[in-house]
Amino acid sequence: MPRQTPSLLVVLLAAANLRAGLHYSGETPADLPCQWRGFLIDHRALRLAGVKPSAGAPMHLLREQYEDAVGKLEDTAKKRALTADEAADLGALYVRLGRPTKAVEVLRTAHRDHADHFRVAANLGAAWQTTGDLDEAARAQQQAVRLAPERWKAAEEAHLKLVRLRQKEPKNASVLDDLFGVAFVGKSGKPEAGTIDPAARKKLPADDVAIVQQLALWLPADGRLLWLLGELANAHGDVRTAAAILDGVVTEFALTAPEARERRKLYRSAADDIAKLPDSEHAKYRGDITFKSSRPFTRSLDTAALPAIRPNGVNALPWAVLAETVVDPPFRPRFHKHLSQLNGKKVSLTGFMQPISMDVTVSGFMLIEYPIGCWFCETPEPAGIFYVEVAGGKAVPVKRGRVKVEGTLKLNASDPEDFLYTLKDANVGDPD
Repeated sequence: MPRQTPSLLVVLLAAANLRAGLHYSGETPADLPCQWRGFLIDHRALRLAGVKPSAGAPMHLLREQYEDAVGKLEDTAKKRALTADEAADLGALYVRLGRPTKAVEVLRTAHRDHADHFRVAANLGAAWQTTGDLDEAARAQQQAVRLAPERWKAAEEAHLKLVRLRQKEPKNASVLDDLFGVAFVGKSGKPEAGTIDPAARKKLPADDVAIVQQLALWLPADGRLLWLLGELANAHGDVRTAAAILDGVVTEFALTAPEARERRKLYRSAADDIAKLPDSEHAKYRGDITFKSSRPFTRSLDTAALPAIRPNGVNALPWAVLAETVVDPPFRPRFHKHLSQLNGKKVSLTGFMQPISMDVTVSGFMLIEYPIGCWFCETPEPAGIFYVEVAGGKAVPVKRGRVKVEGTLKLNASDPEDFLYTLKDANVGDPD
């Protein structure tokens, strides 16, 4: 079976951080706006973390991490009163896990004891909004704006404006949020692919995408914010990303607004036309956004916490080690020391299967850290893709949930047409 190589993936890929509103110390923000594929990967992970798995279904990895953090804070609360920072974290985690009522309970108590604590007030506003009580959300958010350090004030103000806009709407409204007072239409007065009216474009603030990305990260289950991001992508000349985002808005969020569905058709048609063009012409449709990071959250590798390498055993391989890989042009990979020492040894890691064909059983597949909804705009960097060769060429069924793979690691430091990492003679099973 032919393998899709990194050079081909590049063709697919060509297609601030103001952390306020919801503060959790376990999330380290990068600067926004971040690249679309990185944003959509982390945004989707946050949304899935808030969904309680059905009986027998595997739990999302990020949800597991949040649940573990909640358990530790709940144990601490049984022994002593939580500090303001701890209460803010626990409230934020409850919101992330889809338990806003519990979040309000914790944060209201903390707010009574720490009335001028910024993170408590901001998280309380997000919790009230998630429960659907916009009046209480506005009150808490007003205080968060007053308490916000200068670095976070603009984001808090945007959050407050969003809540006030939603207060004025009919119940269960499904319209495009008028956050910037801009009509996303072209010169004809109707939505146009790849452009908006120049006068309207001038009304958009310089940090428009950063602001809405941040709002969407606080409220990842809110499909209307993702719709607004799709409109901003189109306004900045990237209709392919606009089409991909609107696809998700309609299919994954089941947004029924006729306007959203019509725009999706318009942008999808334009994106399909671009796909027919020679690759050399694709660059002009990337848009004019200056991105400041690849992902909205940064992850640092704690080398001290890495386990000792077992020459004759199976070594757990964290994705964070893979994320340390740097590929200098034209093709000079630099692997983390720990990863280099694992080359040729047996390793295990968990992730999601990403087949390179439509077959229901495969003998080789890509393994990625998080599931992907749209391959065009959410494709991981080459350093975030593992190729797995099943032992004996045996065909295994494609699974939608997380899998655990064990095999021999082979690093690629010389062939730009191959994957950076391959797992040979691999066995595929369920996570521990």
